[in-house]
Amino acid sequence: MPTTDPRIDAYIAKSADFAKPILKHIRALVHAGCPSVVETMKWSFPHFEHEGVLCSMAAFKQHCAFGFWKGKLFLPKSEDLGENAMGQFGRIARIDDLPSKKVLLGYIKQAVKLNEEGIKTPKRPKQEKAKLVVPAYFRAALKKNKQAQTTFDNFSPSQQREYVEWITEAKQEATRERRLATALGWLAEGKSKNWKYEKC
Repeated sequence: MPTTDPRIDAYIAKSADFAKPILKHIRALVHAGCPSVVETMKWSFPHFEHEGVLCSMAAFKQHCAFGFWKGKLFLPKSEDLGENAMGQFGRIARIDDLPSKKVLLGYIKQAVKLNEEGIKTPKRPKQEKAKLVVPAYFRAALKKNKQAQTTFDNFSPSQQREYVEWITEAKQEATRERRLATALGWLAEGKSKNWKYEKC
């Protein structure tokens, strides 16, 4: 009988209906691939550990996410769809969006082996980050919204950068204006750019 964490039961129970079977499927496979796995909650979403973190899963409004802590060490590049979502398997809206049971079990066993052998993910070389330049139009918009300005000024440089890059990377003027309006609304509410990923 697997050892489960009631907090994960509660997390699955309060997830959207489409997400429940996906999360249950992932959970069952992790237990099958590593019977001694330990369940826990970190950063408000489920994690699975065995001599360190193995993997994690999360549910959002319209998709789920699943990823391996050391996935870069063993997942084929074709499998890493993490650019568009948290984890390595992209936006998971149904069980069929995941690799087959056999393939996933293989990945889980590889993750277990890496942890048991004490293999760590290579550290990225530190890169000097360019000084953050906040565009004049963004500064002007912030000045008109005191709450948004206060939130932005109190954020860490990386949190500020997330907003600035999101707005400035828009290819069309209309998209940029939409993102700017959304950013001001979120900032006025004290939210970081990635607030959706901080809670279920």
